[in-house]
Amino acid sequence: MTNKKIDSNAYGSLEGYLDFISGDPDGPTPEESSAFTFAKRVVDIAGALVGVMMMIPLFPFLALMIKLDSSGPLLFKQRRVGENGRYFDCYKFRSMISDAELVKDELSHLNEASGAAFKIKNDPRITSVGRFIRRSSLDEFPQLLNVLKGEMSIVGPRPQIPSEVKEYTPRQGRRLLVTPGLTCVWQVSGRSQLDFDEWMELDIEYVQKRGFQFDLWIISRTIPAVIERKGAY
Repeated sequence: MTNKKIDSNAYGSLEGYLDFISGDPDGPTPEESSAFTFAKRVVDIAGALVGVMMMIPLFPFLALMIKLDSSGPLLFKQRRVGENGRYFDCYKFRSMISDAELVKDELSHLNEASGAAFKIKNDPRITSVGRFIRRSSLDEFPQLLNVLKGEMSIVGPRPQIPSEVKEYTPRQGRRLLVTPGLTCVWQVSGRSQLDFDEWMELDIEYVQKRGFQFDLWIISRTIPAVIERKGAY
């Protein structure tokens, strides 16, 4: 397998991205049927609207906790890489100090994740309220807006930041063939307890096997996974 990395010029270019993943010896991924694509989008919109309605009663409480706990904006916006290598702004409730991204490099020696990922179990940038909303996955509710905009789906590989995606091999780049999601196989299989290569292989499995039944299976396991908080930090 070639060790060629993603060229930064490929972002936003479908042709450049497809040329990159052509280095994957496993060949092309099966095409989605139009029926599945349409039904998935309908489910995404309906699910996101239901989620937003459920979130409305909790919003004032969460907003107050976040603002009282630390200074900074309520929402955190970060550039992520979506389907076919395209950029989009991903939203979350802020769970870290306001200058978290500026001090990230200073904490690189504490990184506990393997591969192209950055994870610290006891990250000093996380606020008190932030730790609670991260472990309960409440910080990710604003991504329902990304789902409504069509940038994300209910089910799909979790989106990563550009600097991490640039480290992908062609095989790992195949996870970008589909729309990123709120929940995925990795999310219900231990999350941060898995190493980077295991995470990528689970996402590639989703790309290869995606369909109605697989999506329903992942959704059915998401709530128990969130309650158990396994690998969440």
